[in-house]
Amino acid sequence: MSDFRLKVFLSVAKNLSFTKASQELFISQPAITKHIQELEVAYQTRLFDRLGNKILLTASGQLLLDHSERILEDYKRLEYEMHLLHNECTGELRIGASTTIAQYVLPPLLASFIDKFPQVTLSLINGNSREIETALQEHRIDLGLVEGIFRLPNLKYIDFLEDELVAIVHPGNKLTLGDEILPEDLQHIPLVLRERGSGTLDVFEKALMQHNIKLSSLNVLLYLGSTESIKLFLTNSDCMGIVSVRSIGRELFAGLFRVIEIKGMPMMRSFCFTQLQGQEPESGLPQVFMQFAHHYSKKL
Repeated sequence: MSDFRLKVFLSVAKNLSFTKASQELFISQPAITKHIQELEVAYQTRLFDRLGNKILLTASGQLLLDHSERILEDYKRLEYEMHLLHNECTGELRIGASTTIAQYVLPPLLASFIDKFPQVTLSLINGNSREIETALQEHRIDLGLVEGIFRLPNLKYIDFLEDELVAIVHPGNKLTLGDEILPEDLQHIPLVLRERGSGTLDVFEKALMQHNIKLSSLNVLLYLGSTESIKLFLTNSDCMGIVSVRSIGRELFAGLFRVIEIKGMPMMRSFCFTQLQGQEPESGLPQVFMQFAHHYSKKL
């Protein structure tokens, strides 16, 4: 029902590229150009300055961008609430989740949600916690799921699931480690860790600080962008990794990894939903999904 030209304009404005907007919306580049030209004629103003191969928003374009985001959000809410009159749940929900959650928590939850609400168009992007928070602030997603311990003032966070980080090694490695080590022992063990910006690294670094140990004092061989990369690396190296216990259930059962307890250094965290401050707390597809997820969490 909303003016598709505004959606086209928003995509071009966010990407500052007609080509990327064409790819994002799955329409031809000439069609993108036509929609933008129609808006410029309707408002009798230029929306973009074209500088060689680059484009920039004009002052008029920035004004339209500010309004377009609100208008399209209102249309989504209108569509949702009108369908609720018929006990239907429909519309588009864009979710962003940090890597661990996207890989090890969400898939069965998403499958159940789609089964219950087949009229909802659901999409998922993943990245580390900082990337998901940025996507939320840039209105590229409607709802985030993150795993870090740092909180941004313009976002609100709602606890979802508890999680624990554990130290693991491959049973065939050459490290002479018992089932338990002290925190200070970490300074002499080669480590492979998640990258900066990941919630996993945030929690590990905070746990180290409780024992006056700096991350910079550790023997970190490599920072990797996913837990799966860490697990594969560990199976081919004499290193220790720090990962979510939720990510290694099958491997522990199969004897592919061994957990090493770090005495007196628990690494607990919460998986949290996150939204922009000021979003409606009681309704909308994000709230429907959160309510469904909290009910489903007993199975996770």
